[in-house]
Amino acid sequence: MKLTQNAAGYLPEERPSTIKLLLYAIQQVIVMFPATVTVALVTGFQVSTTIFASGLATLCFILITCRKIPLYYGSSFAYLTAIASMCAAEGFEKVDGILPTEAIQYAQFGIIFSGFISIAAGLLVRFFGKKVVETILPASITGPVAMIIGLTLAGNALSDAIPNVTEVTPESIAWTVVALITLLSTIVYSKYLKGILGQLPLLLGVLTGCAAAAIIYAADWANLFRAVPAAALEASVWKLGDGSIFAVPAFSLPKVSWTAVAAIMPIAIATIPESTAHMYQLDIYVNDVARKKGQKMKYSLIDMLDRNLIGDGICDMISGFVGGPAGTNYGENISTMAITKVFSVPVLIAAAIIAMVVSFFTPLIQVIYGIPLAVIGGLEVYLFGAIAAQGIAIMIEKNVDMFSSKNIAVIASIMIIGLGGNYAFGGNIPVFGIQIPCIAGAAIFGIFLNLLLSIGEKKENSNA
Repeated sequence: MKLTQNAAGYLPEERPSTIKLLLYAIQQVIVMFPATVTVALVTGFQVSTTIFASGLATLCFILITCRKIPLYYGSSFAYLTAIASMCAAEGFEKVDGILPTEAIQYAQFGIIFSGFISIAAGLLVRFFGKKVVETILPASITGPVAMIIGLTLAGNALSDAIPNVTEVTPESIAWTVVALITLLSTIVYSKYLKGILGQLPLLLGVLTGCAAAAIIYAADWANLFRAVPAAALEASVWKLGDGSIFAVPAFSLPKVSWTAVAAIMPIAIATIPESTAHMYQLDIYVNDVARKKGQKMKYSLIDMLDRNLIGDGICDMISGFVGGPAGTNYGENISTMAITKVFSVPVLIAAAIIAMVVSFFTPLIQVIYGIPLAVIGGLEVYLFGAIAAQGIAIMIEKNVDMFSSKNIAVIASIMIIGLGGNYAFGGNIPVFGIQIPCIAGAAIFGIFLNLLLSIGEKKENSNA
């Protein structure tokens, strides 16, 4: 591994000096932390296990890609609705914000199977080229799927941000005020902050919301802070003493649930375009640094798209096996690397190890669980809306023809099946006596409809 002090930046195979490496690694963990922790809090997964899984999966991804692709693996928001649908179908409910261990084990089984989708996409790219993925999963499918993922979570966001009470109380007012402060501050930070701070709007929004809740508590108006759920420590594999300082994350083994597979597995369809876009971004940024350093990359990152997708799928399996949510490579970490020009793989290895170590220390986990639900709700309004907006961005970026009768049919079917299934049937559509998760059903129907309407299309185009 080459040690370098070049101020122009660091290429994937280069390693900064030890002090710089640690500082860069801590920065990568901070950038990853808000989104990954939020996924755990929203889904009800164990926070410590989720953080550990992100670090472990990142290490495995780096090994799978032969230490050539500098990406950090973190929990994905795309799977939130699927996990909620699975829990509703199986009758599971969160207790003090945490899902029962059995519910997490069922979800793990579905997450492991979701990895096969990314692996299959990677193998298709390897043997048939990048175009095959765009043929099966064009933007007219991935865009609306991303939209319904965000929109079906709208009810969860508002129910967390606004207390469901019939009478106005000081606590209900404080709850709504803190949610609004969190939402608006996060939006302002994401729009106006630049540089490194511009990459941390979620973290800063949470800190601002917690500060507002602390002021309200100090004024003796209302206490919105939550106690640490007993289940957070009880499920730990091993604790030092009472576990107040050190506790091994709550690892669990998956349990067979084909309901979880049906709900969670198809969601990987929505993460493939995101992961692919990240590779194109990364290729541009890294080659720019190489050019400024007067060097030439020994390999093309975009030519490793197949390995990236296969790595994503295997990492979903690894995360699911230990009890973490499904994920993808993080755009926040890519943006941080683009700003700092540090694309060093050793930095990401150190970041992964730091994340895994942090997951064992109870005080930090206690702080995370203590975040008021109002703060999480305010954050969810922005996050879930951003997921839906990303679906629109995918279609705009790929120049989807909105005047095409085929595209309109595919988009309309996906949107109505996805949203209608959520609001009419609570997330699972009863078809021929089978409960089909709305997002999964919408995605699969859209894929088959698009392929059906594409028959003869090339011949017509060539004649024209």
